[in-house]
Amino acid sequence: MKDKKVNNGYDLSHYTAVVTGGAGVLCATLCKALAEAGASVAILDINEEAAKSLANEINSNGGKAVGYRCNMLDKEDITSVANKILDEFIHIDVLVNGAGGNKPQATTSQDLKFFDLPVDAFRWVFDLNLLGTILPSQVFGKIMAEQKSGVILNISSMNAFRPLTRIPAYSAAKAGVSNFTQWLAVHMAQEFSPAIRVNAIAPGFFITEQNRFLLTDKESGELSDRGRTIINHTPIGRFGTPEDLVGTMLWLVSPASAFITGVVIPVDGGFSAFSGV
Repeated sequence: MKDKKVNNGYDLSHYTAVVTGGAGVLCATLCKALAEAGASVAILDINEEAAKSLANEINSNGGKAVGYRCNMLDKEDITSVANKILDEFIHIDVLVNGAGGNKPQATTSQDLKFFDLPVDAFRWVFDLNLLGTILPSQVFGKIMAEQKSGVILNISSMNAFRPLTRIPAYSAAKAGVSNFTQWLAVHMAQEFSPAIRVNAIAPGFFITEQNRFLLTDKESGELSDRGRTIINHTPIGRFGTPEDLVGTMLWLVSPASAFITGVVIPVDGGFSAFSGV
């Protein structure tokens, strides 16, 4: 066929994509996929060495990427890095807000009851996940507003749909990310340009360094009781892999989803659809 509109819809050539938390387990795979789709990728991470190492890997495989150290809770730092990216790539078309996480002190256990969870732990989780999404959206969203085009993709969580036991701070923070996604989608389209879209992905259960020993036994590597419960409530019957996020991510940041804004897409193996019976 001469007219390849379907393939062209996913072509990210001439795009510049910024990924926060870009050197993490999940987002590193997203950075590689963006590069493979033709985008130039700016990898932002608090770990400068990891960001630059990932950029070198992408470049050695024929892609184009630059790694930057950036604190997602410091607006001045984000602005400084944004200016460096503009100097390097001229424009910014995609922002993937991937920075986030939980911490043990904000997780209930037999020894740490909800009533005793420290305020500082709650604040740390709220700041990293919610403010760590809002502040980059302010900085890079302003650039998109001036360009009259762009895409912001936030990383929410299945916890925003179905809050899990033991992690009240993380569940509440990700619910905030989902709500903020909808708010920002309307604001950007109405106030600046309908060509600026904001959506989110809500991953289900993926084994990462922060949850590995909640889902598996540290000694044997077998599933924990919690891990087995999750698998039993996931119709596809497994945990996700980073590659499972790629298709949805590429769809939402590409012209193929030009009429989609303000949605939060579960990528969860059917967990949110299963009633348990």
